[in-house]
Amino acid sequence: MALVATAEDRGRRKRRRGSAFRVGEPMIASDIVADEGSDESSTNERYDARNVAWRPTCPECDGQVVSEDCEAVCADCGLVVTIDALERKPGLKAHAPDSTDRKGEWAVEPTTELRVDKGLHTTFFLTADGKGNALTSRQRERMGRLRRRHKRFQMDSKRDNRLNEGFRDIGMIGANLSIPEHVQTDASRYLEAAKEARLPGGRMAWESLAAGAVLLATRQAGIERTPADIAEYAKAPEERVCAAARKIRLQTDVEAPVVRDRTVDKVVAALDDEVDVGTGIELVRVADRLMQVADAEPVGPGTSRMSVAGAAVYAADRLTDGKSVTQAEVVAAVEATLPTTKGRVARYSRELYDAAERRWQSMGEVAELVAAD
Repeated sequence: MALVATAEDRGRRKRRRGSAFRVGEPMIASDIVADEGSDESSTNERYDARNVAWRPTCPECDGQVVSEDCEAVCADCGLVVTIDALERKPGLKAHAPDSTDRKGEWAVEPTTELRVDKGLHTTFFLTADGKGNALTSRQRERMGRLRRRHKRFQMDSKRDNRLNEGFRDIGMIGANLSIPEHVQTDASRYLEAAKEARLPGGRMAWESLAAGAVLLATRQAGIERTPADIAEYAKAPEERVCAAARKIRLQTDVEAPVVRDRTVDKVVAALDDEVDVGTGIELVRVADRLMQVADAEPVGPGTSRMSVAGAAVYAADRLTDGKSVTQAEVVAAVEATLPTTKGRVARYSRELYDAAERRWQSMGEVAELVAAD
């Protein structure tokens, strides 16, 4: 027999559900609606506890509630009223469900520094529609056109497009050399700084700057990756990788150590058959002073530090008593590490001479400073 509940019975059941509610139990909309018109809601402490999330005052001391990061804290007693500890990372590693029944939720890609727009644009990579069916040949052509037009419109300029390709080179080098992700992020910031300083162009290509940025980032992080290791997976030779790293370090605001330290010692050591010990020590002292000038001015920022060190040794030999080495001998000494040319040694030795003369007014002071060491 069907029973018909009266309005009084329904109201009694609603009040019974409201009084039996406990903190921690799920609350439904009918409970809130029933309590809004009830006199018991004004004196029910449990109902007040449930409303802490949207109360502007503290439930303990009636103080002001202030939001700090993910917590809402009372400014008077310090009570933590609410905590918003949501996991805001993508729910799935894959961009779409991999199962055949298409169960699961779609997830977005995490933001990354290795893209121009931090990875916020849509990525076209799926080969199936939303229901898992394979695309027809006509649909694939349409997706190809959409992908091509999307790639054009997601970049503001050709420089952003080239920057995005440089980020891709950084990711490729980092993956091949097992470089940590945070180091690749630093390298992307170095490359972006080079783009802002308008370093790409002429003899300095984007591929060289990307590899040079990776080299600087590994040096800054204390990870041992030689220029030869990076050049193996880069789109530029080792000499251009070192030159790009020096160019970024000298002509941007990034903080990174030199790629090759004690370069003057290496050049003089390679000249062991040409100079004696006393002359070698004097060349090292003067050339080290000239290298300080080369890093401060800078001289030859688009050239590797080994080439500039060879020019410094050649200039030091001309500034000291006697002429011990020739340009060809200096070039052979530098090429034991990196390739260079006689033209670079001659040009940068003159630039070092002029820069040192501007810095110390007369080259006679250089010998006095070295003798005082």
